[in-house]
Amino acid sequence: MALSAAPGCRAGERGPRWRRPWKLLALGLLSASSVLAAAPGAGAMSREEKRRLGNQVLEMFDHAYSNYMEHAYPADELMPLTCRGRVRGQEPSRGDVDDALGKFSLTLIDTLDTLVVLNKTKEFEEAVKKVIKDVNLDNDIVVSVFETNIRVLGGLLGGHSVAIMLKEKGEYMQWYNGELLHMAKELGYKLLPAFNTTSGLPYPRVNLKFGVRHPEARTGTETDTCTACAGTLILEFAALSRFTGTSIFEEYARKALDFIWEKRQRSSNLVGVTINIHTGDWVRKDSGVGAGIDSYYEYLLKAYVLLGDDSFLERFNTHYDAIMRYISQPPLLLDVHIHKPMLNARTWMDSLLAFFPGLQVLKGDIRPAIETHEMLYQVIKKHNFLPEAFTTDFRVHWAQHPLRPEFAESTYFLYKATGDPYYLEVGKTLIENLNKYARVPCGFAAMKDVRTGSHEDRMDSFFLAEMFKYLYLLFADKEDMIFDIEDYIFTTEAHLLPLWLSTTNQTISKKNTSTEYTELDDSNFDWTCPNTQILFPNDPMFAQSIREPLKNVVDKSCPRGISRAEESLGSGPKPPLRARDFMASNPEHLEILKKMGVSLIHLKDGRVQLVQHAVQAASSLDAEDGLRFMQEMIELSSQQQKEQQLPPRAVQIVSHPFFGRVVLTAGPAQFGMDLSKHKAGTRGFVATIKPYNGCSEITNPEAVKEKIALMQRGQCMFAEKARNIQKAGAIGGIVIDDNEGSSSDTAPLFQMAGDGKNTDDITIPMLFLFNKEGNIILDAIREYEAVEVLLSDKAKDRDLEMESMDQKSSESDAHKPNSEEAPSDSQDAGAVGEEPEGGGESSAVGDPDPLSAASTASASVSMAQEDPHTSGSAEASAPEPACTPGDSQPQEQNTQTEATSKAHWDSKVQPMESILADWNEDIEAFEMMEKDEL
Repeated sequence: MALSAAPGCRAGERGPRWRRPWKLLALGLLSASSVLAAAPGAGAMSREEKRRLGNQVLEMFDHAYSNYMEHAYPADELMPLTCRGRVRGQEPSRGDVDDALGKFSLTLIDTLDTLVVLNKTKEFEEAVKKVIKDVNLDNDIVVSVFETNIRVLGGLLGGHSVAIMLKEKGEYMQWYNGELLHMAKELGYKLLPAFNTTSGLPYPRVNLKFGVRHPEARTGTETDTCTACAGTLILEFAALSRFTGTSIFEEYARKALDFIWEKRQRSSNLVGVTINIHTGDWVRKDSGVGAGIDSYYEYLLKAYVLLGDDSFLERFNTHYDAIMRYISQPPLLLDVHIHKPMLNARTWMDSLLAFFPGLQVLKGDIRPAIETHEMLYQVIKKHNFLPEAFTTDFRVHWAQHPLRPEFAESTYFLYKATGDPYYLEVGKTLIENLNKYARVPCGFAAMKDVRTGSHEDRMDSFFLAEMFKYLYLLFADKEDMIFDIEDYIFTTEAHLLPLWLSTTNQTISKKNTSTEYTELDDSNFDWTCPNTQILFPNDPMFAQSIREPLKNVVDKSCPRGISRAEESLGSGPKPPLRARDFMASNPEHLEILKKMGVSLIHLKDGRVQLVQHAVQAASSLDAEDGLRFMQEMIELSSQQQKEQQLPPRAVQIVSHPFFGRVVLTAGPAQFGMDLSKHKAGTRGFVATIKPYNGCSEITNPEAVKEKIALMQRGQCMFAEKARNIQKAGAIGGIVIDDNEGSSSDTAPLFQMAGDGKNTDDITIPMLFLFNKEGNIILDAIREYEAVEVLLSDKAKDRDLEMESMDQKSSESDAHKPNSEEAPSDSQDAGAVGEEPEGGGESSAVGDPDPLSAASTASASVSMAQEDPHTSGSAEASAPEPACTPGDSQPQEQNTQTEATSKAHWDSKVQPMESILADWNEDIEAFEMMEKDEL
């Protein structure tokens, strides 16, 4: 990236709008040697040490590259643990990760310009010949538009850029005649069908051979894409247009950027993570600078640098002001809601945001860049690598590390900006950790878990494309390079595009006069030359003084000591209460919530709402804990909503006199027997259990053995109920909602989740019935001697033979004594009268807007008071009730209800005629449900 100050302009002087914007880049970053002296005690790294580390980077690259060429080429990537190539379709699918693989020798193309940066010109020439000779871009394969653009199209363009540079120098590549550019143009045309949308936003995937809409394309049905996926095209597409003179590529990329800009949230000037490519509606309304958005911001600034279009800088400045206003919480960068930017959307950060300090350097905002980079470095020193995600208290959230280069990128830019040898030491640490922990005989393996040091059999192409490029440039002096790196701009994949493209084939109007911009009162990015004395004070302690307060930020926060609320309880050093561990039946947890200013409100529909009022917390620190807990609860609820949706199940009454005519819609369980894989289902007589909530050892196992147990919802986790009845010998279980009047007719599908632990020990099927449907079975027990049901994935044909025999029987024989005279099974129903009516809470339908009452001083979230579950609602903006096992209702209240429960049970009994009248409705509803499922 060009790092020179704009010539002919004094510091702080207002100048004209630049004709050569790359000289304004980074708002006047100076060369490393002229900015800061080494901090006292740190010591400047000797030239010999820098050269040694540079040579070590070259050796590491050779190890990775040669193993790819020997064991993997022409496959897309190397599998370094098994020393073979990864060919899509021949290895188990890894989901979206495999969308980067297109059977086009991905790693080789991605590495082309790295070879030249590392002075490996002979290897580069050989590699270009291999690409021209061997690579086929016309494969019948579905690939990611985003990944193919930045890695393959960018790799071909970067290779072409350095190829023509070498050819001009007269020693290498004299035979080259633009072959890589011809391939890039071919690939560009293959990506264009993805833009066939009314919005101009591209589909996320495209078939290289058949496009999007072709019957054999196997794609084109997607509706959503990430902001970065649609907004990270302009550099490669514009370069392709400028190189070839074909304007269509730049036009399509600009249209996509324009659409995203127009759809920004106008009050916050933030964009969401995921957008509908047809309507422009935000699907995920959280906003940050990490995964899903990151390179959109990067390309706005770099598009201004490469293309000289003022509108891109104005857009970037508008977004940057919003980022620093809402997302930046130095040294943290936390996602927020675009409509409520003062409210954090999650309590963890992903590793992709590590690029942002480098972008801030290019912006000229050095202090926050130093702060965030130092925080990330402290996390690395603790775990050897940057975990894929980590919490605000610096615990590992996602433990993987696929050898990402973003932190090395920011380290390089900070060193170029400050000249501080500290960043050379940071780079040295990265080199040592890679060699010590990631190096394997056949290359470098990604870390499966940074905590254990376990490996994953993958070496992504970006490792060769970016990591070694930035590390080598960090230690290289200008005389070590065979060309001037400042004549090029780095793409997000670190491919090199020449800055002279800004004046070549300008077929696009520079100024977008139809777009409105927000006026910002911020002189830092006004049209002036930067004052380098403000950006880089002539103080050897400048960068160190910013870093010093952050030296122990990770050690102080992770692992944390005594939680303030727990300390006040005298419970000793314990980790803070996390949302995933919270149990509403745990008095200690409730006391901790109280200390944090969090209260529980019982709603009329049976749900429990958590509300935090910071002013009610025991202290400001406890209020901070409470806010974090609420954020985790919201995030946990949202995650549960995204869990796999299971289809509804059926409870079919097959005994006399029903014979399969009554089919009740039942909610599935995310544990136990999968009824979709057992077509015969589970058939058996039902029996109510004692205790009726099923939360302790069953006291009537003789009545439950080899039967399907009926139990009431509440007071413990669903998995605990299942284990207890399974231990008693039940062959299945039906949980009946205790929320009076709840029905599958009006409530979303209810799924019973596990308890967060391994539930493989549960082997029996478990289903959930709302109150109305559950009462049909309970009333049938009261009316008849025995009730037999079938638990299945869908209703079976009714027993016509038995039904015919029943019609020949007398009506007196058909009916059995009432519940007062019935033997054991029917008397079990009487256990209902001995159990608390309100033992559990209702089907917890997601709150339409659980944050509607939230403000800067308080926050709330609705949740199920009982077992975690996933609602069938498709409302994207409504996080599902959180995982909150147990019941906060005191046991004393349970005993008070026992005296009146019998009378209440009698009052609930409906005549069978009334129940029979509802059966047709139930059957029709179930038939409609089956049609919807199909």
